[in-house]
Amino acid sequence: MIFSFITAIAFIAMTAVGIILFVRSVLRDRKRQYQEKGGCPRPVSATIALVGFLLLIMIPSSFHTVEAGEIAVVKQLGVITKIETPGTYFDFHLIRTYEKYDAKVQQIEITTSAYTSDAQPMDISMTVQFQIMQDKIADIASDYGSLDALTNRIQSVAIERTKAELSKYQAEVLIATREKISPSVEKTISLAIGDKYYVTFNSAVLTDITFSDAFEAAVESKMMAQQEKLQAEYENEKAKEKADTALYVAEQEAKALLAKAQAEADANVAASKAEAQGIMLKSIEIARMLGYTVNETEVDGENGEKTVKYEIVFDSTHDGKDISEYLRYIEYLSKWDGKLPQVVTGDSGFMITVPAVSEGSSETP
Repeated sequence: MIFSFITAIAFIAMTAVGIILFVRSVLRDRKRQYQEKGGCPRPVSATIALVGFLLLIMIPSSFHTVEAGEIAVVKQLGVITKIETPGTYFDFHLIRTYEKYDAKVQQIEITTSAYTSDAQPMDISMTVQFQIMQDKIADIASDYGSLDALTNRIQSVAIERTKAELSKYQAEVLIATREKISPSVEKTISLAIGDKYYVTFNSAVLTDITFSDAFEAAVESKMMAQQEKLQAEYENEKAKEKADTALYVAEQEAKALLAKAQAEADANVAASKAEAQGIMLKSIEIARMLGYTVNETEVDGENGEKTVKYEIVFDSTHDGKDISEYLRYIEYLSKWDGKLPQVVTGDSGFMITVPAVSEGSSETP
């Protein structure tokens, strides 16, 4: 860099001197021409003028500017001598050239045709991004000669790998899962490029997959039919679930009613047993009161508990009729409302008339 700067200063100074000498020579020669009437310039003056003119032409073309985001390969007679980064350089050699490469992220827009595994044609669009490795710029210049040639190679690889990847899928699968295919395509291209082409692979995005209108309409109709079938199956399943629920509810209600009826029946049986037990105990009590002989025997019950079994002894004097009459009398008393009857029939067969008591009267008969 310092050498280039010193060289530039030296050549600028020489150019300035050349221009001054050139101007002085021209002015002097013109003056002599006028004085000598058509005399020619001296050879020395002409030489100095020619050198100054050549320096004036060559110096501006000796400045080389490498812009930001670029990198330059310097060649001398076709041989790479050095790599220059962004900056301005002075190189007076006529045999040196600066080939500039864009070091920014490159983006390739690709549109091509492909086929699915079931031989359906499709048009695909995709975007591929990459960036050259600056430390490999000499290899890129030697192997490809230019960035355009390298870009064309990467584009060919991307198209080839994309077609191979998409050919694994049927058309209907691609239509249904377009957004999920792009990552697999990107991975395939990334593995194919790797570090073989002196670039850093950034991304590959599958932006569009287009089939013919007739095919997409047919697929859409088929998918709608499948959706309708699934909806019908769903509705049938819901109806079945509803029916099963109704059946379950009915079964539970029936079980509840059966349990209620069973409980009522058990309650009635228990009540009947209790009533029968009560009548029996009343009969035993009345029999004892009327002088009957009652035998008691201890027996095992249903639950293993000890219970007492009663047995009334009947004979010619105690035939049990009086027990029945007494029970009916007790039942009558439990239902009597407290009012005296007007007619009472006795055992002798005669009738006893009891005067009726008028309402509101305080007299008793």
